[in-house]
Amino acid sequence: MSTEEGQREDNMQKYKVGVIGATGYVGQRFLTLLDGHPWFETVLVAASSRSAGMKYESAVEGRWKIGGCVPDKIREMIVYDAADVGSYVEKVDFVFCAVDMKKEDIKKLEEKIACTETPVISNNSANRWTPDVPMMIPEVNPEHAAVIDVQKKRLGTKNGFIAVKPNCSIQSYVPALAPLYKYGIDSISVCTYQAISGAGKTFADWPEMEHNIIPFIGGEEEKSEKEPLKIWGTFSEGKLIPADIRISAQCYRVPVQEGHMAAVSVKFVNKPSQEDIISAWKEFRGIPQERGLPTAPLKMLEYCDENDRPQSKVDCNYEKGMGVTIGRLREDSILDYKFTCLSHNTIRGAAGGAILTAELLADKGYIKHKEV
Repeated sequence: MSTEEGQREDNMQKYKVGVIGATGYVGQRFLTLLDGHPWFETVLVAASSRSAGMKYESAVEGRWKIGGCVPDKIREMIVYDAADVGSYVEKVDFVFCAVDMKKEDIKKLEEKIACTETPVISNNSANRWTPDVPMMIPEVNPEHAAVIDVQKKRLGTKNGFIAVKPNCSIQSYVPALAPLYKYGIDSISVCTYQAISGAGKTFADWPEMEHNIIPFIGGEEEKSEKEPLKIWGTFSEGKLIPADIRISAQCYRVPVQEGHMAAVSVKFVNKPSQEDIISAWKEFRGIPQERGLPTAPLKMLEYCDENDRPQSKVDCNYEKGMGVTIGRLREDSILDYKFTCLSHNTIRGAAGGAILTAELLADKGYIKHKEV
């Protein structure tokens, strides 16, 4: 961290943050990652009416799935009812949302919160294809934040808006393709091998997954084929125009607790050399690295020379779970090249990615302190 960045954090008044859907797997991950955060202070937790009114520690008793204990500050917090928006929005500057509800209900909830002038940084998929909601990987498409101004006009808000992070599995390979986009990507074939935490489960919850693989995850293949197109899209005349790339995806659930792996084959318009590709991975930096955002990995992409890397158990926590490891780059007999990627699905792919998005939007001035 530079001297300028350290001074910025020392002088910063912390943003008051609420976590909506705080009792679920991703909600729990939010709380652990936000504990001790230099910019954000968790002041409120909310969940379904089943947990409302309970102390948080009681609400998650027997259901705490993240390693370690409930953060001390959170234990005694009273859980708010997520649906009772008016009871909590004035207490926070913005919220993270990771609720388990029907998509239409999530869209209504997130817009309702945003319309109270409270920004929503969402882990949910409900608003990912809302045209004026940016779907962001901060190192890849930070310029898409500009569509927030269009959204605020639609909502009639001054500060309230919704921003979303993409599907957890595509964050294993989309960042690896980002520095190669300059060569023109024609088509992609990808197969993802997704950990059970992506379904909010542990092996204790889901013993059927031990020694087992399930070749279907509802909705995942469609997300994998479409969401990268919005991320790689261009922002023009107030609209996000999706990229014109063909993607074929297969998605499998595998007996791993954390870490989504992707086997990728790609065809380029202008085929680079293997040396060009590895060099592009090694040199890749985004705005989060340039700005020294607190959750940003120092080096997002790491190429492993070993033939048997990356591995879920060995490499999942690279850069505290915020980086992507890549390996096995080689010629493809049908397309141009193939390689393997790995990311931590509940950190980079979920809560950590959303926190980094909030840091970027705060740094850009989209998230503001509410006037008292």
